[in-house]
Amino acid sequence: MLFRVVIFVVISIFWSCSFKATTKNPLKSEWIAFQRNGLVLNYQSNDTQFSGDTRAKLIETFFIVYPQLIEHFNPEASKTIYFLMDTSFNQYPAARWGDTIRYSSAWFTKYPKDIDVVTHEVMHIAQSYPSYDPWWLVEGIADYVRYKYGVANVAGGWHLPEVTSSQKYDNGYRVTARFLVWCENKKPGCVKAFDHALRTNRYNSNMWSTIFGKTVDELWKEYLDDAAI
Repeated sequence: MLFRVVIFVVISIFWSCSFKATTKNPLKSEWIAFQRNGLVLNYQSNDTQFSGDTRAKLIETFFIVYPQLIEHFNPEASKTIYFLMDTSFNQYPAARWGDTIRYSSAWFTKYPKDIDVVTHEVMHIAQSYPSYDPWWLVEGIADYVRYKYGVANVAGGWHLPEVTSSQKYDNGYRVTARFLVWCENKKPGCVKAFDHALRTNRYNSNMWSTIFGKTVDELWKEYLDDAAI
């Protein structure tokens, strides 16, 4: 429990940071701007050996996925986004600060087909929640979106996990995402409702009972009995 609290605090600090690219050059290289249908993607990299093909796929995925996320979840989301491909960033495949996503060039050099990291991260921009609470639902929704809107999940070897009794809905990421897929099948629109409530700071655990007539714990027990999606 203490470990989870520490992780939550650390992630919350990152989430609240407004690491937004401006006229400064964090990577000491030039910005390259790509524009399409009212969106601007600014790309910067300090990896001179980074694959041009992988870069093109990351950029194309943005222009395929992000317009859909804006339309379905948040029309007010930022229309100018920043991608940083960084040789020194190796903690995760990627992380989002404000309107900026910092990517690990080492990750994509090793896993060049894991393109839908973009899908997960740009959903965080579309989310634009005032807080990272509850973290498991925030990350679960982002992975739900990767599952629903991803363009290369199969090629990237990414999939939702098999269900086991040791899992819990608040594990976050793919475990929560799979549960949300199941919930959406029962009550279409519930994920969008959760997303909106989180963005407007109106989410609370009672929403589950309001939408489903059952608590989240009761739903999880039902899910474990028949988790087919």
